[in-house]
Amino acid sequence: MASGKILIVDDDRNLLEVLKVRVESAGYDVIAAVGEEDALDAARNEAFDLSIVDLQLEHSSGIALMKELRLLLPDMPVIILTAFGTIESAVQAMRQGAYGYLTKPFNSHDLFSHIEKALENSHLMMEISRLKGLLQEGYDSPDMVVKSDKMQQVLNIVSRVAGMDSTVYIHGESGTGKELIARAIHLASERKDKPFVALNCAALPESLLESRLFGHEKGAFTGAIQTTKGLFSQAHEGTIFLDEIGDMSLAIQAKLLRVLEERSFYPIGSEKLVEVDVRVIVATNKDLEEGVRKGLFRSDLFYRIHVIPIYLPPLRERKEDIPPLVEHFLARLSQQMRKEIKGVTPEAMRKLMLHDWAGNVRELENTLEYAAAMTRDDVLTEELILPSRHSPGEEPLRPLKEARDAFERGYLIKLLQTCKGNVSEAADLAGKYRTDFYNLLKKHGLNAADFR
Repeated sequence: MASGKILIVDDDRNLLEVLKVRVESAGYDVIAAVGEEDALDAARNEAFDLSIVDLQLEHSSGIALMKELRLLLPDMPVIILTAFGTIESAVQAMRQGAYGYLTKPFNSHDLFSHIEKALENSHLMMEISRLKGLLQEGYDSPDMVVKSDKMQQVLNIVSRVAGMDSTVYIHGESGTGKELIARAIHLASERKDKPFVALNCAALPESLLESRLFGHEKGAFTGAIQTTKGLFSQAHEGTIFLDEIGDMSLAIQAKLLRVLEERSFYPIGSEKLVEVDVRVIVATNKDLEEGVRKGLFRSDLFYRIHVIPIYLPPLRERKEDIPPLVEHFLARLSQQMRKEIKGVTPEAMRKLMLHDWAGNVRELENTLEYAAAMTRDDVLTEELILPSRHSPGEEPLRPLKEARDAFERGYLIKLLQTCKGNVSEAADLAGKYRTDFYNLLKKHGLNAADFR
């Protein structure tokens, strides 16, 4: 059965009543308002999940009413009803914040399809706000800035799986925010008041990694001067996050597999079995399926951790997130550096949008930090964004094909100069047939006669 509270606004009482009955028949709670004042009164007194507003109202436009409704209920999506001849106005309404529009006359299928999608989007936005709030509450400076559809869907998955205890497998390039997503899952779960313990598995050698994960007894090995609890024990009743799990040795993988299967283990040097209750989240920037095929990663462990996969797209696949991320990072950097930085120039933003961001969000943040530190103005200019890494006077590195073509053209010019434009001699020196040599000259726009 459908659910949601919907405000419908139209000054045509007959159409309003028909629409109200139709929407109520689908299980929605509906309030019908005749005109602007009734609609605003309803919005002041009740919270609505969605509003359906006619574009042509008696005393004002549906767009004007939509703006007033959004002041009262900022997160409420609005669907505009429009006659056939006013589609251009409806498109304008969408530019000003409407979720969508329906052209009269419309059938029930189109109506309910719009309602369902709008409510789904509204619930997703509320869940994103909730997750942001949880991160804000749990950590000083959350970087969860989401605008793209791809990242909104990631957070939709986060909200769905947070309440479960299933193992989560986060896959994405370095710098995409895997730990941030893991923290969001933890904070949205019933374990949020218990420990969240994170470990980068690539940062430690095998001997230390085993000790860090499972703990050890005093004297278990050289340097073990006291008994130490491992991270699994520290995360009891909470969440353990194992980043870069693809860098684990096969020996540690075998021990981790047992912990995941039995939720128990022996610390190094101990004969006492330790039982733990933990939610496990793992992350990697490697292709673990390829690792399994090459014998670098255990297949049984892969299937044990690959329960709920979450793919984090790289920044180059969600560039609509760049402008809000820039705004977010600059606000934080302004505070940290005690400098007023209002934004970036259009040219600088264009450069940011065109860059591929191999380091993803982390690289973007570092780029903005450098520019913010170097600027003497209140806006960041193009010259400070991704400055050339070569020394003054040194030619910058170019793409391989471009560099190869430049070398080839330079070589042909020098060859023709040496041979004074004699193609046969030049072809012999180059080890090429005359036909192939002529093709090379044509490729680079060179004429042998110019060198005679």
